[in-house]
Amino acid sequence: MGSYGYRHPVRLGVLDVGSNTIHLLVVDAHPGARPVPATSHKVELRLLEYLDKNGAINSEGEQLLIQSIADSLAQAENYGVEDLLAFATSALRDATNSDSILARVKEVTKVDLQVLSGHDEARLTFLAVRRWFGWSSGRMLALDIGGGSLEIACGYDEEPDVAVSLPLGANRLTTKYLTGDPFEVGQIRKLKRQIRSEIETVLPQVLSVGAIDHAVATSKTFRSLARICGAEPSTAGPFVPRFLKREALDQWVPQLASMTRVERGRLPGVSQGRANQLVAGALVAQVSMDLLGLETLEICPWALREGIILRRLDWMEG
Repeated sequence: MGSYGYRHPVRLGVLDVGSNTIHLLVVDAHPGARPVPATSHKVELRLLEYLDKNGAINSEGEQLLIQSIADSLAQAENYGVEDLLAFATSALRDATNSDSILARVKEVTKVDLQVLSGHDEARLTFLAVRRWFGWSSGRMLALDIGGGSLEIACGYDEEPDVAVSLPLGANRLTTKYLTGDPFEVGQIRKLKRQIRSEIETVLPQVLSVGAIDHAVATSKTFRSLARICGAEPSTAGPFVPRFLKREALDQWVPQLASMTRVERGRLPGVSQGRANQLVAGALVAQVSMDLLGLETLEICPWALREGIILRRLDWMEG
């Protein structure tokens, strides 16, 4: 019996303030059971595009952030959320005025946003992936490309042996390195070199864990890439196995780079809102698979939000 004193489902809400979106996920769950999604509410904000030259979120970005959080809170109330877990990742973590933004959010909305470290983001994503695939996966590797960062975690248990975060998010890299429509070839080459250089800094640490039994990827970027490369659509449901193969990705990367934003937005599994950052995300995926010697990644439908829910359920049960 958990510390709450009952076993009937609790309606939990997770408010994820990410670099690309503000996403409210509502689930019905209780300890020992699989969280069942009830509904979700998403606002595309792309906070990284509201950074000034000093790395601070500007006043427009702050206002939009507060309004989006207020809207999400109203939705959470409408959905009957009993317990709201609110957190922020890379965009707020790295903003030079993060403290003042968080204070303003709390003042206006009463939401105390918890900013996750990159290490914790990787750990909690790994927890979700491990719970989804189970112990039979052996030594597992999890990759997650967000808007602001790339998380890599690996290990045998629910707590990974290695958990690292790199500033290689698809939106961050696009904003910093890529211009034009389609992008310039020289910029693509420079970005690929930069991605390789960043990942190589953590490669010895990741490889020291040993041979990987099961390589997994999660996040919208990986799901989109897998869909482009032939995986089943989301309408087929979460239990259909989906894979991203390096051979197919290698063939698609030059095509994606040569397309315009509108052309990429017409591809299966790609929204116009994320079409611009898909190339950078594809380069991160390609270089990661190359340096880690991975031929195939299995796509996991659970990620950071589910990891946070699972950790809360563990706490309820303890």
